[in-house]
Amino acid sequence: MENLDQNEAYREHQEYLRKPLTVGEWFITILIIAIPIVGIVMLFVWAFSANTNVNRANYAKATLLWMVVGIFIALAVLGFMGVAFLGNFIDA
Repeated sequence: MENLDQNEAYREHQEYLRKPLTVGEWFITILIIAIPIVGIVMLFVWAFSANTNVNRANYAKATLLWMVVGIFIALAVLGFMGVAFLGNFIDA
């Protein structure tokens, strides 16, 4: 009997991991992400944890990818600005 209860609990948990998040759950998710260091840590936890809702995990992975893209763009812009700045001193 106890094994049957565990199987039912497992199925319910799997259903929860696949169902869409409510507006309130999205509100809390975005609120947590807005907290400076905690938000980044939680993005990694949600992205790579097996016990996270599929929708939240995909959102966390996409957000982390956008952060990586933003870092590369920022580094490229800073690199070009540095080259232009140093080029002014070399020509003088």
